[in-house]
Amino acid sequence: MIRLPRPGGGVRAYEPGPAPAPTPVDGREPRSRTVYSAAHVVADPYADTGPDGPAAVDWDATLAFRRHLWAHGLGVAEAMDTAQRGMGLDWAGAAELIRRSAAEAKAVGGRIACGVGTDQLTGPAGLVTVREAYEEQLALVEETGSRAILMASRALAAAAEDPDDYLDTYTHLLRQAAEPVILHWLGPMFDPALEGYWGSSDLDAATETFLQVVAEHPDKVDGVKISLLDAEREIDLRRRLPQGVRCYTGDDFHYPELIAGDAKGFSHALLGIFDPLGPLAARAVRVLDTGDVEGFRALLDPTVALSRHLFQPPTRYYKTGVVFLAWLAGHQDHFAMAGGLQSARSLPHLARAYELADGLGLFPDPGLAEHRMKSLLTVYGVGQ
Repeated sequence: MIRLPRPGGGVRAYEPGPAPAPTPVDGREPRSRTVYSAAHVVADPYADTGPDGPAAVDWDATLAFRRHLWAHGLGVAEAMDTAQRGMGLDWAGAAELIRRSAAEAKAVGGRIACGVGTDQLTGPAGLVTVREAYEEQLALVEETGSRAILMASRALAAAAEDPDDYLDTYTHLLRQAAEPVILHWLGPMFDPALEGYWGSSDLDAATETFLQVVAEHPDKVDGVKISLLDAEREIDLRRRLPQGVRCYTGDDFHYPELIAGDAKGFSHALLGIFDPLGPLAARAVRVLDTGDVEGFRALLDPTVALSRHLFQPPTRYYKTGVVFLAWLAGHQDHFAMAGGLQSARSLPHLARAYELADGLGLFPDPGLAEHRMKSLLTVYGVGQ
C-alpha cells in the first residue's frame, strides 16, 4: 500500500496492481502502419550544470532506451521536443544525439527519423539566416543516413510576415532535401512561440498554406506530422493529402481512433506518448496488422486517460511525466532532467501519473515502481 497526495492537500491509500504478464519482445516492424516513438533523453545526474547551461546527457542510458524501443519494432523519432529540444537540449547536444542515435540505429537495424530545426539561432534572425540554419541541420541529418523531420521553427515564426514567407522557406528546403522528408506542424499548445505558424492564427487559413507546400512538392514529402490535438482537423487534412503522402498523427489525445482510421483512410504515428507506451503500443499495432480493429482499440483506448493527464496544460511540460515514468519503470536510475525540468509538474500530478500507469500494467516490476514512488514522496515530506 502507498499513500498518495491529493490535489489541495491530504493523502489517500492506493494498492499497486500485480506484476503484468511479460510483454514478448518482437522486433518486427508493424506492417499496416509506420510507427515512430519520439524518445526522451536521459540527463547525467552527476553533471554540475544549471538550467541555463548546456545539457549533460547520459549517453549509455539514452541509447539503451532507444534499443528498448527498436527491440519492440518501433521506429525512433530522434531529437524532437520529447528530447527537450529547445527546453534544456541545445543544438550542440541535439547534433551529438542525432549522430550517436543514427549510428546505433544502423548497428541494430532500427528505423530512425531525426528532427531538423533552427535552434542554433539564439536571437532575432532574418529569413535568410533562418533558412541557412535549417540547411545546416538538414545536412547533418542527411549525412547520418536518417530521414529528416522538418520541425516548426520559433525563429521562422518570429521572422515571417505572411504565408509567402513560409512557402518560400519550405520550397527552398524541400528542393535542397536529398530524400523525402516529414513536415511537422507543432501547435502553440506545445510551444507558445509557434502561434500563427504558416502565416495565420486562423487554423483554416494556416491549413491551406500547409497543404499548398505539400501539394507543390509531393515527391519530396514522405509525410506530415500533425500535432494540433484536433482530431477532426487532422482527418480533414489527411483526406486532402496527395496520394503517397502519409499522415503521421502527433495527437496525444485521439491517437487510437486516428490510427485505426475509417473507410477513407488512417493516420500513421509519430507520438511522444509512445515513449512510455512503447511495448504496449507495438503490441496493439501488430493486432491491427491482423485486421482486428476492436482488439487494437481494446488495448490502446485505456491508455488515453494517462496520455491526457501527461499532456494537460501547460502541455509543453509533458516531458516531465514521460521521464518520470521511465524512471519508475526501471529504464533509468534517476529522475533528473536536462534544465531541471523534473520540477515542472506538481507532486499530485506525478502521483496520478504513477497510479494511471500502474493500472495499465506499464511497470515491469511494480515493486520497484512503488519503492521509487515512495522515495520521491519522502523527499516531498509525504510519510508512508
